[in-house]
Amino acid sequence: MASHDSPNASHDVVIVGGGLVGASLALALERQGLDVAMVEATPAARLPEVFDQRNLSLAEASVNALDALGVLPALRAPSGRIRRIHVSRAGDFGRVLLRAEDYGREAFGRVVVARDLGDALEARLRSLSNLARYRPARFLGLGESDSEWRRIRIADGHAGVEQEERVLEARLLVAADGSDSAVRTALGIGAQRHDYGQRLFVARLRSERAPNGTAYERFGDHGPTALLPRGDRHYGLVHAVAGGDADEVAALDDAAFLARVQRAFGWRAGRFLEVGPRSAYPAQRIVADAVHAPRAALVGNAAQSLHPVGAQGFNLGLRDALTLAEMLEAEGMAAVAGGLLERYAKRRREDRERTLAFSDGLARFTANEDLSALRALGWFAAGRSPSLQARLVGGAMGYRGDVPALCRGRA
Repeated sequence: MASHDSPNASHDVVIVGGGLVGASLALALERQGLDVAMVEATPAARLPEVFDQRNLSLAEASVNALDALGVLPALRAPSGRIRRIHVSRAGDFGRVLLRAEDYGREAFGRVVVARDLGDALEARLRSLSNLARYRPARFLGLGESDSEWRRIRIADGHAGVEQEERVLEARLLVAADGSDSAVRTALGIGAQRHDYGQRLFVARLRSERAPNGTAYERFGDHGPTALLPRGDRHYGLVHAVAGGDADEVAALDDAAFLARVQRAFGWRAGRFLEVGPRSAYPAQRIVADAVHAPRAALVGNAAQSLHPVGAQGFNLGLRDALTLAEMLEAEGMAAVAGGLLERYAKRRREDRERTLAFSDGLARFTANEDLSALRALGWFAAGRSPSLQARLVGGAMGYRGDVPALCRGRA
């Protein structure tokens, strides 16, 4: 791993952000022989906060890519396979049940705990010889740039303590610093925001029936309750509540919280017995007005943050990163100044727009009480239409638009 003792340094690619998407991009660039740097807010001895007890539903396309990058083989905890997807709504007639075996697949994807995936990513990053890591470090802003270099101002150390400022030069700057991206703001790229008025409670849950490979999504008036089959005989729970009720729900003891979730979800998975520590997050949609600027690209949540319904966000961001890496390998760094980033944006457009539309439409459609009759007809039709189900399956597995070769299992 490269050293960064000098106050200023130059790199081919500087990635701001050390979460799932930023780390995966660094791994995808490994074989290209580029000088890559990551600017990370978290010290070397810790994982970023995003790698917590959240449960990540990895689509088949993401599984293929992370396997090829050596990440999934580095997992120390078992992942859970999603063999069936069961979707329904409280009070509505009809439901949708998708089976992987009906499409010639063993599974639609896998469920991993974010912390476990973070450990595996970190193990792989430590093996890279051409990666410089500035950590802990904060992005301060952009310096004066020209046609050849982006200049990035960073500060070593934590906020609130005396810090050494340094300037990095990059032929390509990549913003992978999350929904409230400081890099996106510094580039002058705006973003459209929508608050769904929900808080999402996330936890590990044990039921009297162990997971059998079925991922459940149960919709209600205030959003979804999802159970994801983990690899440790527990479910990963996501439970949405109205924003105004969030504090009251957070104050419930475990028994009362389990009773609330049981009422929202029903009894398909049996009686709920135990819930682990809970975390809560706002449900928001944040979409950047552009995904590139001169010698700069946005990936992951810096480009778009989605409502977690349908589990599309992590997968979409990963495809951003892998597409960018694939195009750099095919066209070379010189193409960054020759239209590569415009072509990147064009190539990502279909996948991005279709996934955003699916996630937002599903979140709004399933929560609208005035559409109950229409929605019931929709569930009925979806449950009996092979062509509609095939489109749902393709999206669920991460195959929308022109996806990277690694996602299709091709190195």
